[in-house]
Amino acid sequence: MLTGTNLIAGEQRQSGQTFQAVEAASGTKLDPAFHEASEQDVADACAAAAEAQKVFGALSPAKRAAFIRLVAEKIDALGDMLTQRAMQESGLPEARLNGERGRTVGQLRLFADEVEQGEWQRLRIDHADGGKTPSKPDLRLRMIPLGPVAVFGASNFPLAFSVAGGDTASAFAAGCCVVVKGHPAHPGTSELVAGAIREAVSESGLPAGVFSLVNSTSNAIGEALVTDPRIAAVGFTGSRAGGLALMRHAAERPVPIPVYAEMSSINPVVLMPNKLAADAEALGQAYVGSLSLGAGQFCTNPGIVLGVESDALDTFVRTSGKALESVAAQTMLTSAIRGSYDEGIGKLGKLKGVELVGTGAEGSGNCGRAQVFTVSGDDFLGDDTFSHEVFGPSSVVVRCRDLDQVREILTKLKGQLTTTLHMNEADHDAARELLPVMEQLAGRIIANAWPTGVDVTHAMVHGGPFPATSDGRSTSVGTLAIDRFLRPVSYQDMPSDLLPEALREDGGSAPRRVDGQRAG
Repeated sequence: MLTGTNLIAGEQRQSGQTFQAVEAASGTKLDPAFHEASEQDVADACAAAAEAQKVFGALSPAKRAAFIRLVAEKIDALGDMLTQRAMQESGLPEARLNGERGRTVGQLRLFADEVEQGEWQRLRIDHADGGKTPSKPDLRLRMIPLGPVAVFGASNFPLAFSVAGGDTASAFAAGCCVVVKGHPAHPGTSELVAGAIREAVSESGLPAGVFSLVNSTSNAIGEALVTDPRIAAVGFTGSRAGGLALMRHAAERPVPIPVYAEMSSINPVVLMPNKLAADAEALGQAYVGSLSLGAGQFCTNPGIVLGVESDALDTFVRTSGKALESVAAQTMLTSAIRGSYDEGIGKLGKLKGVELVGTGAEGSGNCGRAQVFTVSGDDFLGDDTFSHEVFGPSSVVVRCRDLDQVREILTKLKGQLTTTLHMNEADHDAARELLPVMEQLAGRIIANAWPTGVDVTHAMVHGGPFPATSDGRSTSVGTLAIDRFLRPVSYQDMPSDLLPEALREDGGSAPRRVDGQRAG
């Protein structure tokens, strides 16, 4: 049963002030009341994490992997209880949340496998050479955990980007203890997952400070978490304003720390002329399906589509407008998100040159109505407002004069999570000219698919240049996400019995480079 308590290093804590979750569809308050964390709760969680870090960071890869797999098992065991609570709090459908639960436990298991394989340690051994002048020392390098990580739960993914989501999974894999600030829109879901992690920590014989969860509707608690001197890094998924605030707090600390924030993206899609001429209607249908998926509340929602003025583009636009008519209004995550969406499309519709292509069905309550607009390339370039994300089921089709204007728009856009090319073989030469621009623009370049959906694999990049993320060199999805919470340490002329086991001559089978050559 839900208790509404904060989880501070295994201890359930209450406070005087409380808040309640709200059923996304109806606005009805849900039981129980959840206790607001205090700044003392935050300080105690961070202190416990710093103490536990000494043990957790030194775990062998095998033991760390076993713990992560146990977390996955415990979350899986929550079953329908977890799905049903998440449905109430988020308004997301059952099938979507069951899939998200599978993704959550799947990425935990993927990180467990990655920990065991050992490549993340980046082991390097350069033997001494006394014959050189000056003599070359013995140098051995490995990656070590940064330290306790603060993770902020996301509103749009109550499982896969929240308490046990990708940030927590990759931090655990790196050997970092975690303090999570749960998202106030789904505190019941957060408590259920936190309870599963607590059980895994206990059954693994680990210090309770390996994991804590604090609840709050206040920005002050998030600030206290980021500015606590024992926190070594931050993982965040949310608005640009929220991410920038955390970055500022982290930078102003006596000892600044990295903030890995995924913030905003409009994910430009380019319809190349030959592909558009051949498949305008099919592309229009698929476009509407992508932009309205999950009420458009994906960070990879196709916010703008670029096409060259033509009869085929007219067909694409007409098809999109017609397809919108059958799109039902969908419950949005929170009333605040719905309000921001309505405000955003209201402003968008008043910009110079904008025309409404069509709308989805109108709904009641907390439902968002899908909408598509169109504008000329000249008007798009004349107003930077078009490049701002409107979080929800809306998009803009940009009618460009030619491919040179498509390139100009891509060049002037700020950093994105994704960019997409719809093309056939006849478009390849022209597409080849756009690819260098796209490489500088986004973390993932997609061919002949729509950007909604992110696979958790070794080769995935879910990141991009600012402002899509705070650090375009990183990803929050895929096994490369572990690198955010590691740093290199080199040991010079260290006696063998004092070296970490993995750096000794007989240090096991983990991949390594010895005198520049790959081994293991």
